[in-house]
Amino acid sequence: MLARINTIAFNGLEILDVDLQVQISSGLPAFTIVGLPDKAVGESRERVRAALQSMGLSLPAKRITINLAPADLLKEGSHFDLPVALGLLAGMGLIPQEELAGYVTLGELGLDGTILPVNGVLPVAIHANSLGKGLICPAAQGSEAVWSGLKDILAADNLLSLINHFKNGQHIPFPTAAKQTRETNFLDMSDVKGQESAKRALEIAAAGGHNLLMSGPPGAGKSMLAARMPSILPPLSAEEALETSMIHSIAGELKDGKLCFDRPYRDPHHSASTPALVGGGRKAVPGEISLAHNGILFLDELPEFSRATLEALRQPLENGYVTISRVNAHTVYPAKFQLIAAMNPCRCGNLGNPNMECSRAPKCAEEYLSKLSGPLLDRIDMHIDVPAVSPWEMSSVKTGETSAAIRDRVIQAREIQKQRFLKLGETQFSTNSQLRGQLLEDVTRLDKEAEALLIAFANKNQLSARAYHRTLRLARTIADLQNTTNILKIHVAEALSYRRKLPAQSI
Repeated sequence: MLARINTIAFNGLEILDVDLQVQISSGLPAFTIVGLPDKAVGESRERVRAALQSMGLSLPAKRITINLAPADLLKEGSHFDLPVALGLLAGMGLIPQEELAGYVTLGELGLDGTILPVNGVLPVAIHANSLGKGLICPAAQGSEAVWSGLKDILAADNLLSLINHFKNGQHIPFPTAAKQTRETNFLDMSDVKGQESAKRALEIAAAGGHNLLMSGPPGAGKSMLAARMPSILPPLSAEEALETSMIHSIAGELKDGKLCFDRPYRDPHHSASTPALVGGGRKAVPGEISLAHNGILFLDELPEFSRATLEALRQPLENGYVTISRVNAHTVYPAKFQLIAAMNPCRCGNLGNPNMECSRAPKCAEEYLSKLSGPLLDRIDMHIDVPAVSPWEMSSVKTGETSAAIRDRVIQAREIQKQRFLKLGETQFSTNSQLRGQLLEDVTRLDKEAEALLIAFANKNQLSARAYHRTLRLARTIADLQNTTNILKIHVAEALSYRRKLPAQSI
């Protein structure tokens, strides 16, 4: 007897259809899985056998062959357990084969027959919806699958409930969509005393999605400022939340199957490896830059990261995606993140401090900054100095502006950008930092004074074409924050003040 189950394999966010075929034939008793399974798939034999025995069922004393087609595609993961079990039950005549044909199935089995959570349910549900099929998945992730728009979802707690559903008409309740409640305990900008210029830079960066590098002595408040960046960002739109949650679902980081509408904030330690940051490994899992998609990636102590790891950021910063190449596949993950980085002026942190001068200057700074290449720094729109806060400011300065007030201005600036893009018929852009090609020229037209200033600065400091265009985008954001249609000389001047500081550089 031959039974067939629809299931899937993953290649990053791409969902590949797998036809699971079960044949129960006469011959010496055997249970074989073929079709390039990995170790986790091969071990499903014992999990399925134990799960069936827990319900009082035993496999027939025949030759059982399970084929995962296409046979040349590597099958990885424990989510094949449930398809294998249902295929066996259909092959044994315990479940109607024709009813299973309308579903895509995935799930891991416990030895007692419980259906355990697996990664990637949300993108699989979206894929099943595009095929016009239903979904069979673990009960713990039914609320995740609902966001796909599917109307036929069987989110079961155990294998027995699925058998009763198909054989006896037992009803499995339809899951309800769930989302994580918005964080209300965000660190607030009002906690930061002083650093008004740094707060202004963070507001501009948030409004236009620009990358930012803060440099200053230890204890100046760089990490404190970065930690409050999420509090001034607008929440994710429904489309952004779905796209971001798909990545987190693949990585197994979607809590309780709930979608999150807060922008991601990732802050990996500087000891993180290149695969951990960019993505990769044996299964080509998403890295920190993809988990920060549509959100913030904060790299503290930037020069302490390995040079190879930092250089791997160059392509994602420019293109908004990362390609992980393996021998048998190429996996692409979105990586449209906003980079916020912090560093000291030198290894000891005392360079430029009149009260505690660096004893090894300038060699201390040269060694410390040697890992930061020019092309990488060129991709960072804003470079600011964060000086130490004086004791007077700590004790006398009153509470500063709240995050809510700054966020209102950021949301207003982003709405201006959104309406501009819609008017021009562009739907792929959401912030000024993403502007490209002719659209960049159309929306960043300068008056004569502003153009003269930018050209003079570019000639004197030998700005690259990339730096020139990033300055235009930054000036456009500054103008949007002031709700100004035209980019004026004052907007260009402020944008140029955030360019990377070189010894001979001045406006």
